[in-house]
Amino acid sequence: MATEILTMEDLFVDEIRDLYDAEQQIIKALPKMMKAAESPDLKAAFQEHLAQTQLQASRLEQIFNTLGEKASGEKCDAMQGLIKEGDKLVDHTDAGAVRDAGLIAAAQRVEHYEMAGYGSARSFAQMLGHDDAAALLEETLEEEKETDEKLTDLAETMVNQRAMGQVRTGRP
Repeated sequence: MATEILTMEDLFVDEIRDLYDAEQQIIKALPKMMKAAESPDLKAAFQEHLAQTQLQASRLEQIFNTLGEKASGEKCDAMQGLIKEGDKLVDHTDAGAVRDAGLIAAAQRVEHYEMAGYGSARSFAQMLGHDDAAALLEETLEEEKETDEKLTDLAETMVNQRAMGQVRTGRP
């Protein structure tokens, strides 16, 4: 049974648990995304984000420690759904630029979900006077924004143009 949320402190801890589970799911999904990507630049971006995601999970563990809470996740159904959509895309596309464009779109959905979560958690931490936690959450939020911008740049300067040139074969 899920913990009852009665106070802003409870809500803050619940948000951190959700983010922690989301990061754990991303850590498991990124190697599959790297394998599915064709573009070396996209593979490298996913590899870089994997290392960054591991660091972000570590920051959340620091916050749990500061709060005197066990570092554990509350099942993040939204992230599970976003990752499932990415898996479905891979299953329904051939390797190539179109799949890479879809992988970027899927990764950006994940980034936007994380930005919303980290932004809310940072605001809660500030309100509750958890200044160290707020600083850690802000650092991660900025990284998520940077990753989103890098993915946009990769899509707009390279991958999407290649995908537009990919010819449809073998399908009605």
